[in-house]
Amino acid sequence: MKNTLDFLGQHHDRYEQELIDILKIPSISSNPDNIDDMRDMAELLKKEMRSIGMDEVSIFETDGHPVVYSEWLGAPGAPTLLIYGHYDVQPVDPVDLWSSPPFEPVIKDGKIFARGSADDKGQIYIHLKAIEAWLATKGTLPVNVKLLFEGEEEIGSAHLEDFITKHEEMLAADYVVISDTPMFREGYPGITYGLRGLAYLQVNLRGTSTDLHSGSFGGLVKNPINALVEILAQMKDEDGRILIRGFYDDVLPITENEHDKLSNLPFSAKDFADSINAPALFGEAGYDDLERLWARPTFDINGIWGGFQGEGAKTVIPAEAHAKVSMRLVADQDPDDIAEKFTTYVKSLIPESMEAEIEAMHGGFGYVTDLDNPGLQAGVRALKKAFGKEVDFLREGGSIPIVKVFADIIKAPVLLMGYGLPDQNAHAPNENFSLYNFHKGIESIVYFFEEIGNLK
Repeated sequence: MKNTLDFLGQHHDRYEQELIDILKIPSISSNPDNIDDMRDMAELLKKEMRSIGMDEVSIFETDGHPVVYSEWLGAPGAPTLLIYGHYDVQPVDPVDLWSSPPFEPVIKDGKIFARGSADDKGQIYIHLKAIEAWLATKGTLPVNVKLLFEGEEEIGSAHLEDFITKHEEMLAADYVVISDTPMFREGYPGITYGLRGLAYLQVNLRGTSTDLHSGSFGGLVKNPINALVEILAQMKDEDGRILIRGFYDDVLPITENEHDKLSNLPFSAKDFADSINAPALFGEAGYDDLERLWARPTFDINGIWGGFQGEGAKTVIPAEAHAKVSMRLVADQDPDDIAEKFTTYVKSLIPESMEAEIEAMHGGFGYVTDLDNPGLQAGVRALKKAFGKEVDFLREGGSIPIVKVFADIIKAPVLLMGYGLPDQNAHAPNENFSLYNFHKGIESIVYFFEEIGNLK
């Protein structure tokens, strides 16, 4: 391995310059004005894949932005990795909150500041450079590798599931690897082994055909806002437990091994509360803070409105009231099933004087990987070698819906090996990526290829 690792050191500055170059491309997938930039980014990745020695390099058209794919299958009998990432980035507004222009990368304090630096261009380049180092110094890889980079992750990966389904045979792999998550703390590598899913709905209540005078009608007509808040107040008890009938039926329990690993992470409830200026934290009784944050389902009201909201006073009984709600789900919960259970429960609480419409807006499955999975353990060994520290085992409270799609269609474990930091400001002004993590990430993937190759 020495010559391969030496190669990394010799090309340290070039790697950073290449990262700067790709971060200058404003590949904002949601903006039609950037469609040419999206194409330029795809073409650049295609060129890069060819230059490092990948085979079968192709750009696949979709009904949206293109998918860039390549493979290297020169290790018969060895496991195959499917490495996924995305080359599109979030919009940059509000621009005036950036300390430097979002597409003019700046290096300071050991970090590179630019939109897409952590999410996800810097992280996909980690894999490209690790492949380059192996092929440049040894002429071969110890594993088979397939690269799949899409351009629509930031707008919901609308066409990716269809692409995966149509190319299931081409994408067949033993493990799917994604680097698009942060570490728990600086200096300590982490593997994210679980994600939450989501069920998102809107509740619409109507009482009358128009707003009514509260003096002329108050006391005889049920107020839709009153009714709505009464209904929503019955979603959780005082201990934070969700009261929707059957809500917890399919929740995958937290294992003793998980409990121990999460308990060992250096988490301070006070520091967490202080970081968001909260007087105190609140969560479901009977669980530790990180279990509540990452491994238990939730119910939240995301927005509520109705009636008069202008300046001054207007004494009306509104005709309608509305609320948007979300439920973060955990592994084995089905978002469609949860949406149906929520709808049934809400309808059971609606007063006779109200009409209700409940819209299921979108959802996604949660995911969890077995901590004893051989591929995950190979990742642990590789990260430990590169960073020289014990590996943190993490779950993520948010959702990456495409993870479950990969797991179901490719039928392979998904390994989330992320190199961002908690303060990376992904999706926010001054997004940044640690260059220490960038270089150590490349080193860890070099080791990871070797570790996976040893599993054959």
